[in-house]
Amino acid sequence: MTHVVVLGAGLGGTIMAYELRDVLSRDDRVTVINRGDTYSFVPSNPWVAVGWREREEVEVDLKPVFAKRDITLRPEGAARVHPAENRVELTNGESVAYDYLVIATGPDLAFDEIEGFGPAANTQSVCHIDHALTAKDQFEKLLKNPGPVVIGAVQGASCFGPAYEFAFILEKALRDAKIRDKVPMTFVTSEPYIGHLGLDGVGDTKGLLESEMRAHHIKWITNAKVEKFEPGRILVDEIAEDGSVKKKHDVPMTYTMMLPAFRGVAAVRGIEGLTNPRGFIIVDKHQRNPTYQNVFGIGVCIAIPPMGPTPVPVGVPKTGFMIESMVTATAHNIANLVAGRVPDAQGTWNAVCLADFGDGGVAFVAQPQIPPRNVNWSSSGKWVHLAKIGFEKYFLRKVRQGKSEPFYEKLALQVLGIDKLKEVKFD
Repeated sequence: MTHVVVLGAGLGGTIMAYELRDVLSRDDRVTVINRGDTYSFVPSNPWVAVGWREREEVEVDLKPVFAKRDITLRPEGAARVHPAENRVELTNGESVAYDYLVIATGPDLAFDEIEGFGPAANTQSVCHIDHALTAKDQFEKLLKNPGPVVIGAVQGASCFGPAYEFAFILEKALRDAKIRDKVPMTFVTSEPYIGHLGLDGVGDTKGLLESEMRAHHIKWITNAKVEKFEPGRILVDEIAEDGSVKKKHDVPMTYTMMLPAFRGVAAVRGIEGLTNPRGFIIVDKHQRNPTYQNVFGIGVCIAIPPMGPTPVPVGVPKTGFMIESMVTATAHNIANLVAGRVPDAQGTWNAVCLADFGDGGVAFVAQPQIPPRNVNWSSSGKWVHLAKIGFEKYFLRKVRQGKSEPFYEKLALQVLGIDKLKEVKFD
């Protein structure tokens, strides 16, 4: 009997548990360690932050569905991974031993790296459902007392899509409230240009997003390094190509949502051989850690080097399609190991993204995610908004039913008509 432990029950970890249950025998055990017993659909958080969704609409109680799938849930959360001892220490002092471990924790949000940053200080966030609900409270205050808004992503950020989404969703909500004319908006980003997305652009994302910004009267500052956030203002250095300060900006703000840089969670950070200096899990092409070969990593928590030098540090995003592909490859590789075979499946690090703008949006597909690419496609229109709603409903239903059926490949093949994407490849 083999015991596989999944650390984390987010987008990757929950589906990882389902896929493991599909490929392992009934005698094998699957345990998920998570802080709490609820799955939260993070892509809906921008809607939550403007009151378009309630918390209960985007969360799933994992206890009944895990019980139905014969998956053990440990909601205490992890205090520390001990890979040399094949165990995870829980926050209550107990430990869970494993034969194989899949780390799917998502990131730690590095708000503390910039003075005055984060929901506990001067800015809002849509990275967590609790943050989004706080952002909603502040949005309601903005409706009563309109003023300048700043949206974007700070230096070292790697997940830019939600910043663009929230900028346009908020703009739509302000128009609906008939106060858009009272709210100047500025997009502040570490990207070298609008639409870079940590991917050096996909298709014409630069042109598409710049056009949308102009059409919605949103100004922008790129190559931005935030010095600090203070009540009522952000101090930003705009960095030139040679690394010098091109211009200093003192940007007024009444409401601000900026995405932070990510790092590995405390339970794994600083473990030699397991993580890089930033705390992300080191994996090979089979999602397997080279030092601890019964440990795998998937999703936002894994280490991917940046695409290349930029004036301000910019990370590479891990999109939903990529995560789905990592999950399927990892499940196959663990099943191979349990059966006495070698890992041979690789995730196909492609990017498929729907960025909702409230009444429209931008979609893009990149194969592979890092250029040069075989597929480099982007498009925009109202259909993206409708597709994002469909994605939300489909994915939440999948989680509630305990199914591991891939979504993004279906989207690429059936909705976007792109037939060159495959979910997993083999050696």
